[in-house]
Amino acid sequence: MTPIVDIQGLSKVYDDGFVALKSVDLTIDEGEILALLGPNGAGKTTLISALCGITVPTGGMARVGGHDIQTEFRAARAMIGLVPQEVALEPFEKVIKTVRFSRGLFGKSRDDAFIETTLRQLSLWDKRNNQIQELSGGMKRRVLIAKALCHEPRVLFLDEPTAGVDVELRRDMWEIVEGLRQSGVTIILTTHYIEEAEAIADRIAVINKGEILLVEEKAALMARMGRKTLRIELAEPVAHVPDALAEYGLDLTPDGLVLVYTYETSAARTGITRLLTNLSQAGLVMRDLQTTQSSLEEIFVGLVKEDAA
Repeated sequence: MTPIVDIQGLSKVYDDGFVALKSVDLTIDEGEILALLGPNGAGKTTLISALCGITVPTGGMARVGGHDIQTEFRAARAMIGLVPQEVALEPFEKVIKTVRFSRGLFGKSRDDAFIETTLRQLSLWDKRNNQIQELSGGMKRRVLIAKALCHEPRVLFLDEPTAGVDVELRRDMWEIVEGLRQSGVTIILTTHYIEEAEAIADRIAVINKGEILLVEEKAALMARMGRKTLRIELAEPVAHVPDALAEYGLDLTPDGLVLVYTYETSAARTGITRLLTNLSQAGLVMRDLQTTQSSLEEIFVGLVKEDAA
């Protein structure tokens, strides 16, 4: 299947010599949600800006829906909806007129039914005659999404879409994004909230210093690079880890009641069975066991640290 976004060797070098993108290769399939993760200054916004025609790449090529972003700019841009980080809206304009105007900028004929559907989908229909200045920060974010969707794009870029909004609204936005994906929209999401990517993304791309470090299915990435932690609660506290258990690299909590064992999920043998046997042989009585899976955030931090080394 031909990817809806095809990026090959895309580079961006500024006049002062700063390299923002280093030969980026990335393909994105239609209908998927890709989370683009990276620290500040990693190149996330530069990549989106290049694809959306806001900045001109200095090397490589990219196509959106088969259209080259430079030689067929208008056709490529018409397929893209962009929700930027900054909330730049006319404060005295009404919601519905703001969205209609954006549709007209792309040469689309007026379609009140489609605009109504979009505003209802984003819970904005009741606010359609409100001025932008009357809306909360979260509602303004929804207006940005409505503006980005009003010309019926096939690809939607969300650049930090939930920055500065509360947790409840953030989860509402996740539901909106999932609804858009089900309608066939391809979504590329940049975010500082790792739980956001963990909750809604199909694939994860990690970028740092202008380079893509990896692109992988979320579940496969967490299975391959994730770690699990086994917490062993003891019936009685101990002052230190017995010498007989030294090989397991156990950590003891300050109260002496919990031993913590960390192991790789991808390992053929976890060593847990032997550990529990040795625990009993060392005279320790176990009260409870609990396992936890490492989060995507821990994996991401580890990748970036490794790249910086």
